[in-house]
Amino acid sequence: MLGKRLTFLPFMLGVTAAVAVVAPLVAYIAVSPAAALGVLAGVGLVGLSYLLSSFVIAWADSINPKMVLSVGLLMYGIKFTVLFLVLAVIAKTGWAGLKPMAIGIGVAAVAWTIGHGWWLWHARIPYIDDPEQ
Repeated sequence: MLGKRLTFLPFMLGVTAAVAVVAPLVAYIAVSPAAALGVLAGVGLVGLSYLLSSFVIAWADSINPKMVLSVGLLMYGIKFTVLFLVLAVIAKTGWAGLKPMAIGIGVAAVAWTIGHGWWLWHARIPYIDDPEQ
């Protein structure tokens, strides 16, 4: 039931995996191992939160399409609250990977947004595209 609503996920998981490989490598070479771990943690948090949001929004769409906006906004609020709390808790430890983690969060969010836009631009959507072409 949710599968047809989540056809973008394999592509997006690939984008996230690419960022999870490249960004920590760059951080490791440019800064330190702690920076690489921080960037990887940030990318992982974004990947997990976007994946969870995708499933929850697809579920809402399967129940009632009118719920998508409110559930999406709720997930957006929850996502930012959790990311803020995670960063706040880690900030108290003095960990050197905190700033790279925040950068990883930003890079992964931008990559996910661009990747999803690219996928959407190239996707064949049956109710929009004429299947006879």
